[in-house]
Amino acid sequence: EACSVPCCTGFAWFVVAGFGSQGGWFFSFFLFSFPTSPPSPFLSFGPSPLLLDYDGSVLPSWGAGGRYQRTLVLLTWVPALVIGFSKFSDSFLLDQPDFWCREADGQGNWSWTLAPIHANHSGNGSIFPPPGLPTPAGGNASECGCREWHYRIRAGLVQNVVSKWDLVCDSAWKVHIAKFSLLVGLIFGHLITGCIADWVGRRPVLLFSVIFILIFGLTVALSVNVTMFSTLRFFEGFCLAGIVLSLYALRIELCPPGHRFMITMVASFIEMAGQFLMPGLAALCRDWQVLQAVIICPFLLMLFYWVIFPESLRWLMATQQFEASKELILQFTHKNRMSTESDIKGVVPELEKEITRRPKKVCIVKVVGTRNLWKNIVVLCVNSLTGYGIHHCFAKSMMGHEAKMAITHNFYADYYTMAGIALASCLAMCPVVGFLGRRGGLLLFMILTALASLLQLGLLNLIGKYSQLPDSGMSDSVKDKFSVAFSIVGMFSSHAVGSLSVFFCAEITPTVIRGGGLGLVLASAGFGRLTAPIMELHNQKGYFLHHVIFACCTLICIICILLLPESKNQHLPENIPDGEHYTRQPLLPHKKGEQPLLLTNSELKDYSGLHDSAAVSDGISENTTANGMK
Repeated sequence: EACSVPCCTGFAWFVVAGFGSQGGWFFSFFLFSFPTSPPSPFLSFGPSPLLLDYDGSVLPSWGAGGRYQRTLVLLTWVPALVIGFSKFSDSFLLDQPDFWCREADGQGNWSWTLAPIHANHSGNGSIFPPPGLPTPAGGNASECGCREWHYRIRAGLVQNVVSKWDLVCDSAWKVHIAKFSLLVGLIFGHLITGCIADWVGRRPVLLFSVIFILIFGLTVALSVNVTMFSTLRFFEGFCLAGIVLSLYALRIELCPPGHRFMITMVASFIEMAGQFLMPGLAALCRDWQVLQAVIICPFLLMLFYWVIFPESLRWLMATQQFEASKELILQFTHKNRMSTESDIKGVVPELEKEITRRPKKVCIVKVVGTRNLWKNIVVLCVNSLTGYGIHHCFAKSMMGHEAKMAITHNFYADYYTMAGIALASCLAMCPVVGFLGRRGGLLLFMILTALASLLQLGLLNLIGKYSQLPDSGMSDSVKDKFSVAFSIVGMFSSHAVGSLSVFFCAEITPTVIRGGGLGLVLASAGFGRLTAPIMELHNQKGYFLHHVIFACCTLICIICILLLPESKNQHLPENIPDGEHYTRQPLLPHKKGEQPLLLTNSELKDYSGLHDSAAVSDGISENTTANGMK
């Protein structure tokens, strides 16, 4: 439709050339005397402004905040508990246990031999002998040739994946590959399902992801070897990504502007409840196969979402699927017991006028042609990558990237310490973001992350040099205490940076490409998490350089955050031009009489239309009025 005028014009000149100058003048006159395309207003003009203003006009029309809307939001919260179980299942299924060798001599007597200490790659403690057994003075690598291993699993299970297939000594690297598989599946799942959600809708992605996670998740419990386990875990992670992304987008698109952050944080708290309850669930299940089945089976209840959960009305309106939008609005008003005559306020009549318009769906690759939107998404992707990547650096500094530096030798103490810091971070985000806004809160937490990282890298090395002097009065214990303190602050702030980056991207990305934008920032967060098993696979080699690189990234992010717009209490952008016109406001309000340096929203719209109008006037000046309007 957009190229019908130039195509027909080119065809006309081709016909004129074919007829020649003798007889072609009559045909050319006839062709250019009439419109080259059907005189339909839908080809040149956009939908009614009433339909484009979703938060201001459409959302109040079907009872924003009504009973049915609250029910839908509740349905997006319920699966968060099971999602929390799935995300933190690796800590129990793949925990490296304490192990020793049990061998029988020729006379039937059993001897106990400890495995060498370097065989444990967990980084959370050392190998301890079983109670009542002698501790040998040393060991050698030949002990890895044991035919029967005995394990003491710290994570509440009697048997896990490591003890099932003896993934110790020379086979220990397979544990890290199994950890890779879930994270890589999440990364690819976020990227692919995000694009699919923008094309076919959030509801189909959610339902098909639920169906396939039931298939792959339950098959994981029937794995016969570690290769099958790792492969199926990849597909389980892929489907889990589709569930997480579609629920996140649906939750954002259901809410009015003032409640988006609160409703998203409630879902985060429910997911953390799953993290806190996971040790008790593992203790009840006792076996890793039972635990895997118990984690996956609750997704069966989500099959009923196909009947009770509708498609996102905001996405339907943004992609100009007005016939389905009309039916859904009438369904919402009926569920909320509203009068269709007095409460619609002209929305349904406008929908009926636009019902013949063809759907207009957009892919995330369209962002490449924008001027501001792609920069905002890239900045938030780098923020999420840095936040989740440096979080592992702080965790290893606190828990110890060497066995001698571990602050505890208890699995549950370490696990609940990490969970408690994440909970405190989310609790602090609520008042900070409410007071400073999205951009101000993200900037504050990123500054805290950078300070904690730089102090840990610089100040601790300085303390280490002074502690070697005989009269300094400092010791290694002082350095360790400072390291733990900086690590706690860094984990606290970096977790907030990662979570807030995802939420920020969901708000500033237009509805037509929100799935793709969320997929990019969530995939970046997955790359940040992927650094943890990579470092463990290399036995923490290059740990210091890894921390230095992410510390430099935090400084870059602080500068880039200033380029982002503020989305607090703002309407969500519906299409790419709306997202492009988000303006950057200064952190501090203008003084009275001061001339602002940045353009206002209306000025930016006028400026952005100059090039388009000039191009239209140069190309087809006779159709400027019909085709030059935005």
